[in-house]
Amino acid sequence: SPHGRWKAEAAAEARRRRLMEDVGVKLEVLADGQRRWYGCTKDTPRCFGTIYQQTPQYLMAGRWTPPCCLRALRETARHVVGELEKAGVRYWLEGGSLLGAVRSGDIIPWDYDVDLGIYREDLAKCRWLAAAQRQPEEDPEGFLWEKAAEGDFFRVHFSRHNRLHVDLWPFYPKGGGVMTKATWLGHRQDVEFPE
Repeated sequence: SPHGRWKAEAAAEARRRRLMEDVGVKLEVLADGQRRWYGCTKDTPRCFGTIYQQTPQYLMAGRWTPPCCLRALRETARHVVGELEKAGVRYWLEGGSLLGAVRSGDIIPWDYDVDLGIYREDLAKCRWLAAAQRQPEEDPEGFLWEKAAEGDFFRVHFSRHNRLHVDLWPFYPKGGGVMTKATWLGHRQDVEFPE
């Protein structure tokens, strides 16, 4: 019967979704070219839990960044760059984000955030960064701007629920035309550089 066929198709789809979750598949490309996402969205947490000693959970499991998380990182980075450009904030790629751009023109496939350097003196130009100095601020498109708990820098999250993020590192020129920042986290790429 049509009802029996509908029940069988619904049960098959539920089994398929459970299988994808169990195996860890985030994107399924069907024979006809259609794509089904099983990963995270703005309304769900990111696909991976903790980051231990600068290593995300999925790398410890021998996997790369899930495609939905890379998609969300790209979307967040585009949004942040758009807001910085509208406000006239000077910015540049930092660390692994710069390395990925040079090597492949994209985010490194196992990275979990995007890093941007900005001029500290430009902070007040961007209304979201100015507001985030006092308290977390959600913009009209659902991105959450906040001051990081770990030091003197900022994070822009994909959403309140999904904590994929762009880190914004305020730099300032010190004597001799060298750029420096107030917070260093001990990464190998944390070095001063010529302005």
